[in-house]
Amino acid sequence: MWHLLEPLHALLYYAPEAFDEAAALGYDTGERWPSYFAWRAAPLGTPGRDRVTSAFHSFSPAMVARYVPAVWDTAGPAEVLAARLRAVDRTYRAVLGDDTVTGPDLAEAAALARRAAEAAVPSGPSGPGGRQLAEANARLPWPTAPHLVLWQAATILREHRGDGHLAALTAAGLDPVETLVSFAAIGAAPEPVFESRGWSPAEWSAARDRLAARGLLHPDGTATETGRALRAEVERRTDEAAAAPWTALGPDATNRLADLLGTPWLAAIGSGLLPAENTLGIGKV
Repeated sequence: MWHLLEPLHALLYYAPEAFDEAAALGYDTGERWPSYFAWRAAPLGTPGRDRVTSAFHSFSPAMVARYVPAVWDTAGPAEVLAARLRAVDRTYRAVLGDDTVTGPDLAEAAALARRAAEAAVPSGPSGPGGRQLAEANARLPWPTAPHLVLWQAATILREHRGDGHLAALTAAGLDPVETLVSFAAIGAAPEPVFESRGWSPAEWSAARDRLAARGLLHPDGTATETGRALRAEVERRTDEAAAAPWTALGPDATNRLADLLGTPWLAAIGSGLLPAENTLGIGKV
């Protein structure tokens, strides 16, 4: 379900319609990071560097500091969240087409995805270190248009899974840069792809040395059998932590949602907007 929903969420970070909306707010769209940090962090309010670094996990603190908290000087979270939905509306209409956006299949998919998303986050906050991004998105009001409901549900579900993934990485003893080095080591993406997270060559090299000292990497930087087993355990724990909404939805409804997502998923993948190589390991892990 994550593989089906993640591309539908991630269009926001690459679509020209989203950059148009970001530019209208005043963000520099010569690169994607100012709007990325604004779009993704706005449900948290106006978080500072430390909170965003913690919540996003894989970004270098120095990189986060280049954009946060400065993004809130350009636009406040309410403005960003309104523009985010406008961006999704325009993007989905451009990528999926009006017939799909207004069709009964997408409306059914949106209703099922919303049910799963509402089951993902328990009532009441889980506290610091909990599912902070999932909870923040779950507290937002639901839009009325089905295609926007689908995107918001996909966002809650992907952040729910991501929050659980961070807990699994912590349990495995992997710090943020070690997380990326170990992921590259199992072939999730080439190492240059991970440069987007802002870690310096010295930081990357030091993390590689630490993992090698634990017996997780070969001298050439590829994962040892122990290293692959550790990453497999992280994925297993992540999947277990992400299972609750799908258990609540039930196998029949989940399978129905998977079937309904086929057409929009193909449109998102076929749009050419999403990078073939990515730091999430889509299609690889």
